[in-house]
Amino acid sequence: MGLSDGIVIAIDGIARETMLFAAIGFLIGGIDDLLVDIAYGTAWVRARVRGDRVRLLDVAPVPIAVFVAAWDESAVIGAMLRAALGRYDYPDYRLYVGSYPNDPATIAAIAEVAACDPRVRLVITPAPGPTTKADCLNALWRALLRDEAAGEPFAAILLHDAEDLVDPQELRVFAAWLPDHEAVQLPVLPLPDRRSPLVAGHYLDEFAEAHGKSLVVRAALGAALPFAGVGCAIRHDMIKRIADARNGHPFDEGSLTEDYELGLTVTALGGRTAFVRMRDAQGALIAVRAYFPAQVGAAVRQKARWMTGIALAGWDRVGWQRGGSLGEHWMRMRDRRATLAIPVLAIAYVALIAWGVALAVHLAGGTPMPSPGDFTGPLLIANAVLLGWRVTLRAAFTGAAYGPVQAILSVPRLLVANWVALLAARRAIALYWPTLHGRAPRWEKTAHHFPDPAEHSAP
Repeated sequence: MGLSDGIVIAIDGIARETMLFAAIGFLIGGIDDLLVDIAYGTAWVRARVRGDRVRLLDVAPVPIAVFVAAWDESAVIGAMLRAALGRYDYPDYRLYVGSYPNDPATIAAIAEVAACDPRVRLVITPAPGPTTKADCLNALWRALLRDEAAGEPFAAILLHDAEDLVDPQELRVFAAWLPDHEAVQLPVLPLPDRRSPLVAGHYLDEFAEAHGKSLVVRAALGAALPFAGVGCAIRHDMIKRIADARNGHPFDEGSLTEDYELGLTVTALGGRTAFVRMRDAQGALIAVRAYFPAQVGAAVRQKARWMTGIALAGWDRVGWQRGGSLGEHWMRMRDRRATLAIPVLAIAYVALIAWGVALAVHLAGGTPMPSPGDFTGPLLIANAVLLGWRVTLRAAFTGAAYGPVQAILSVPRLLVANWVALLAARRAIALYWPTLHGRAPRWEKTAHHFPDPAEHSAP
């Protein structure tokens, strides 16, 4: 056997083994997703049988403090605050907006709105930015406690981001559900962005399925509900319990995803959480709406932060909840499956390249391609069926939220989502590694775009 024959055999071996590895990984992930689909179908049927409803007009209002942390947000924070003040259909709330002493542009934008409306409270953090979002939220918590010492306490704290378009009815939803729950999360609906139908658009697909199905399944299983960081309200007494256990800091400043961990903490302390999907009188879903990153680089930075905080740091920071239910462990494994799914996806692309090279080599040499093996054929067929089901179901959830055009676009956007995830995984490792050596995490900024007034009613 010559050198060229050895190279061909090596290429064939790489193609065969990488394909087999990736196929087995995809099969495991596909079965996992299918089980979630079955659980969702069961929960959907039960919800229709119960027919639970809450009438928002009959709800007695309670005072709610809205926390908005802002670092380098001068481009959007003023418009966001004015929109919130104009859209909220609720009599008793206050906006606490945090900024940094070395961010004068954002401070000026907040102060301009606060000068015209006493419901806006500007809070400047002691330390210059960027720190972490949790550090800014803790500064807001301390400001709220000072205000409460001189007046009426708030019943709950609601979290929002500087780019959020709030729902007019969301405060009424929280007032309706918080008496029986320690925390409530609303769905998040990314706004379709004509500037970026693929990169920004892939968030539409992910949130349509995550907040239309995955969180519904978590709630049905009784698993801890991770918060999205926006559109989530926590009762004052629960926040205080967490603060008392953390030396006065309810939000963990050592975490890049303090919202995710906060939801798990509420459940660990015995709190009841609810994921609420309700519609207003016009039939629109009561949800938080916002534009998401429109460029690949910005999307990668955002996804890397999520991956670092949830899939990597979450593994050692949060753990598995000793004594937790099977459903709890299953959902936490799904939260961290990126640590396994990304290598499988990367090897799958290696397999595609290797098979392409092998095909070219055999065509050039006039030799037949080797058989992939008896076991591989059925494995690939099973994966093809599961992939078809996954694509169809994602398109269905996207279509239900945004219409048929976005449902069709969700198919090519799967490739975009995979590419962004691969790039984010590499960046996440670079972010996570220094924290293992004691370096404090930092708030990675992504540029935001706030919708124009004409877009406030979409989707």
